[in-house]
Amino acid sequence: MKQQLLLKKTAGLLLATMFLLVSITGSAQNPAPVKNIVLVHGAFADGSGWEGVYKLLSARGYNVVIVQNPLLSLEEDVESVNRVLDKLEGQAILVGHSWGGAVITQAGVSPKVAGLVYVAAFQPDAGETVLQWATSLPPAPESGILPPDAKGFIYFDPAKYHAGFAADLSKEKAAFMSASQGAWSAKGPTTPLTQVAWKTKPSWAVVATEDKAIVPDIQRTMYKRSGSIVTEIKGSHVVFISKPQAVADVIEAAAKGKK
Repeated sequence: MKQQLLLKKTAGLLLATMFLLVSITGSAQNPAPVKNIVLVHGAFADGSGWEGVYKLLSARGYNVVIVQNPLLSLEEDVESVNRVLDKLEGQAILVGHSWGGAVITQAGVSPKVAGLVYVAAFQPDAGETVLQWATSLPPAPESGILPPDAKGFIYFDPAKYHAGFAADLSKEKAAFMSASQGAWSAKGPTTPLTQVAWKTKPSWAVVATEDKAIVPDIQRTMYKRSGSIVTEIKGSHVVFISKPQAVADVIEAAAKGKK
């Protein structure tokens, strides 16, 4: 009788252990969706370009916050992202466009960050600079990135802004964006990264196939190295403005942890 009771208790313990293991495994494979989305703009633009993506994701129930980068240095832009992350409850998906990709790569090591999304963005490794990647292939003829001026700031040539930066937007929209472009300190693209979030956290990436500011093959090379889940979208460098639905879908996939 005692032996039978012992066997029943042992069987019950094994069964409970199995249920616990299944539960833990299931949770690891299907993490809870992330509800915070943090959008980070790049150079020659500002956070207002994310408006279309913001509206779509907000309508789907996400808490979306947009960072306004000072564009003065890598460190200052990363600090701008960290200030936003510190105020959030729960984890976030960090999304970076262009230069913003370098910013989220370094800021993404925060425990508040669950994953990263690169939208036509730079994705350097530790010790690498954005300038290295930007010049790793010949630029497109339409590219209008100018050398630093006498005060060390970089601008996009207004005469080339439409064709080289926002070809799939109207001329009027591109003219306004050019007139309101932020001054980008040369300190940013020449500063090597010291921390790399994509090595320890999942990442997704959008290749803008018609990009004239960052050659698409540069994007593909970076994203292949990191193992990012890649979506190619036909669009200019500002594909997040011209194709907000497609970009929002990639961000939502990241928030849901979809591979």
